[in-house]
Amino acid sequence: MLRAYINSRIFTGDLWLDGYAVITENGRIQQVVPQAQVPENAELTDLKGAILAPGFIDLQIYGGNGKLFPFTPDTATLKATYDYCCSGGAGFFLPTIPTHSPEVMRKSIEAVRQYWAEGGKGVLGLHLEGPFMNPEKKGAHLIQYIKQPTAADINELLAIGKGVIKMMTLAPECCDPALVKQLQDAGVVVSAGHSNADYATAYQSFEDGITTSTHLFNAMSPLQGRAPGLVGAIYDHPSVYASIVADGVHVDFHSVRISKKIMGERLFLITDAVVACAEGDYVYVEESDRYVNAQGVLAGSKLTMHKALKNCITKVGILPEEALRMASTYPAIVAGVSHELGKIAPGYLDTMVVLDTDWDLKQLIGLS
Repeated sequence: MLRAYINSRIFTGDLWLDGYAVITENGRIQQVVPQAQVPENAELTDLKGAILAPGFIDLQIYGGNGKLFPFTPDTATLKATYDYCCSGGAGFFLPTIPTHSPEVMRKSIEAVRQYWAEGGKGVLGLHLEGPFMNPEKKGAHLIQYIKQPTAADINELLAIGKGVIKMMTLAPECCDPALVKQLQDAGVVVSAGHSNADYATAYQSFEDGITTSTHLFNAMSPLQGRAPGLVGAIYDHPSVYASIVADGVHVDFHSVRISKKIMGERLFLITDAVVACAEGDYVYVEESDRYVNAQGVLAGSKLTMHKALKNCITKVGILPEEALRMASTYPAIVAGVSHELGKIAPGYLDTMVVLDTDWDLKQLIGLS
């Protein structure tokens, strides 16, 4: 069915448009045209002056609506997480598994395959956060599952995870660059994180092809006067991206603003969200504005992508159009899906958010 979204202020991912309409059909955007040119046979949806922007994309989330993917790696958990993501404006996401046993990793891969086979929506692939990390920067991850990768490990992972594993967080100082390249050649986005790399090692890993980094500041070597660390290398490199958890808990809002000034379009939003879980390897306890593990270590956020976006606009002071890009356009680039997500343009998927002028989320549309 041909549908026209009218009477909105459109942010395309590139620019603002007033007096235009978005025409969709069969799950894709067909045209963005002046409202006077809306086809007569289009069914009209009047957005009554709201803001229309690209749907959000969350590249790191562990579960939602009471279900934790590492604890129950099945299709029901993926559906619950999808529903949670949609409630925060993210029509697409990467379910994430922390450092875990080979059995849980296998089950999570199988769950994604089954979810897709059943027609499940929103899942772009799997994000493995570990197990190839530096134990000195494990954060809330379980040390018994952390390991240094061998060629056999990578070969097995790529064999069982072919077409499913979309992203992997690893510590570059703990991984042979040849193995990192093997992951990248197989289509896996490699992200530097849970790392104690010095500046030179981190910067060289970016020169060698690592394109992004995981939750800036958290579980990584900090920027210091005589030791710039991974944070310094991220700041200094001209093209590497970094995700950031903009909840004011994982990262102070002033640090988000400083990072945005330095990094510009290379900084993007994730939720790093978990749910309460009282059993299993990963126990998460809810506190007022965060989740901690059984030892009290910060373990995850209570964010949605919309909450992260609004924090950036109202508490950090980032321009709305840049905050919108941080939630959509930039993660689409990082995930390699910027040809069909992250913008409102002909040929793109029709997933879009409707926001009011106070930046409250009114609706996630499309998903047809």
